[in-house]
Amino acid sequence: MVFRHIIGLAVAAAILPLAVPWLGFVFVLAVGKGLAALGVAMLLRGGLISIGHALYFAVGAYATAFLMRDGRVQDLLLLLVLSTITATMAGLLVGAFMVRYRAIFFAMLNLAVSMVFFTLLSKMYHLTGGTDGLRVATPTLLGFELSRAAFNPILQYGSLLLMVGTALIVDRYLRSPLGEALSAVHSNEVRLEYLGVSARSVILIAYTASAALAGLGGAVTAMAVGHIVPELSYWTISGQLVLIAVLGGIGGTPGAFIGAFFLELIRTFAVGFAADAWNAIIGIALLVVIFFLPEGLYGLLMRVRKQEKAQ
Repeated sequence: MVFRHIIGLAVAAAILPLAVPWLGFVFVLAVGKGLAALGVAMLLRGGLISIGHALYFAVGAYATAFLMRDGRVQDLLLLLVLSTITATMAGLLVGAFMVRYRAIFFAMLNLAVSMVFFTLLSKMYHLTGGTDGLRVATPTLLGFELSRAAFNPILQYGSLLLMVGTALIVDRYLRSPLGEALSAVHSNEVRLEYLGVSARSVILIAYTASAALAGLGGAVTAMAVGHIVPELSYWTISGQLVLIAVLGGIGGTPGAFIGAFFLELIRTFAVGFAADAWNAIIGIALLVVIFFLPEGLYGLLMRVRKQEKAQ
């Protein structure tokens, strides 16, 4: 079921830009945020709300920029791997501290760490470019230098493949005993401990994996935009990631990507047709979904499928 849904989304995202080319860039941004939101959705399954995951989104983006500085690493695939590893290590380090806390303390501590990182990025001008940010050059692919025009379609379709692969891997993880243990943290953590399973270890693994996903999304976004700024780690980006996860629904891994595509499309059209009121349009759209679709857009899709089967 998940395979069909994520493949269907990828096919739609691959075909639509053929008719409307500028949608290709929007969809790459949606995949970048969808990857990060998928990490947030994983934690939501364990009853953990992180409003600081923009930290890892920015770590992935800045790792890409630093690796490309002075031509150290230029290859697209190597950049994605190394940026994800950097975010993973950051997630492991911070997560070892975060697993001690739950509920509002977990959420606020994540927010605090991300805002400290934002301040460092803004103030360390000699290293990070300060508020001006850093330029991200066009990567090479397997040693071949590409123009920006040739690179964009590769990133567009490559990011869709990345979306499908990541969604299936995370779905497999959530269905594994380790993933079931993460859900058990939310339902009854004490009983989980009585069964001999360390809740902190389960959370640390999930937290580290979610940081890796956010870092991967940040790397994709940095390559698509070609420029990064400290605002990538700001609390508003963290809020967007939580919003996307809730909007799409946490009932399945396609939910995070459906929410990301929906939000990016709404925002793009709202900015284009009502530049002075796009925030209000997005807010109204989100309120409608939250009030009338508590299980998110993916939950609506699953409900429709069940009704069709029942008939």
